[in-house]
Amino acid sequence: MQEVVPINTTDGTPQNTRVTDALSAKDSSVRLQAALAAGSNPHPAYLETLVERCAVEPDFFVRDMLSWALTRLSPEITLPRIRRELDSERAQARSQALHTLSKIGDKRAWAWITRDLLRDADDVVARTAWRVAVALVPEDEKEDLVDELVPQLGRGDREMRLSLSRALVDLGDVIKSAVRKAAAHPDPVVAAHAGATELLRQNPETGFDAAVEEAKRVVVLGPEGAAAAPSAAPGAAGTTNTADAMDAGNGMEAAGC
Repeated sequence: MQEVVPINTTDGTPQNTRVTDALSAKDSSVRLQAALAAGSNPHPAYLETLVERCAVEPDFFVRDMLSWALTRLSPEITLPRIRRELDSERAQARSQALHTLSKIGDKRAWAWITRDLLRDADDVVARTAWRVAVALVPEDEKEDLVDELVPQLGRGDREMRLSLSRALVDLGDVIKSAVRKAAAHPDPVVAAHAGATELLRQNPETGFDAAVEEAKRVVVLGPEGAAAAPSAAPGAAGTTNTADAMDAGNGMEAAGC
């Protein structure tokens, strides 16, 4: 992999100073305009301030504009600085650095998406790492990435699980074996999430919630039982199942599936 060489440049011109000061203004609209100005007239002098603001900026739209401004600078300058943020103790610094890497799209950054980031305790960081990893992973390393992602099936809330399913589905057929194995997991939450992911792989047009409900039926009734019993109509889930199946399904709902 080509080495990215850090470049240290500063510029104290009045215009650059005004933009830098405005990036920390109290008014979010002022910060947004400053980030837009920094990206519209990119200059290495903005690098440090842009990266530092990413770690603390509370407004989503400003953060996204900060990332865009960073993409306007040379990757030879931005990548080494962003890489340092991946080890930050601040979760927002890590997640926003990952988001910026996804915007830059430089394949050299793949090696920086570590196991720790993919399994980060912070859900936002982990979700962002999954998305970036899928975008940057070389073809011959997809199976290794699957091995990192599949054990996290069942993690978190609906949005977390939807993000993981999307990441896995985007990897393609390489996930088939691992996801089908996970669908037999003794934990019904994991099994249902894996089953839903497999359904989405087979038919990406299937809605995530519908896929989860169908996967829960398979977990409760077994593959043969689910095939024999008609699916419940939307809004009447469980009406065609036995009382035992309904109780088991309710248990999974309580578990957050």
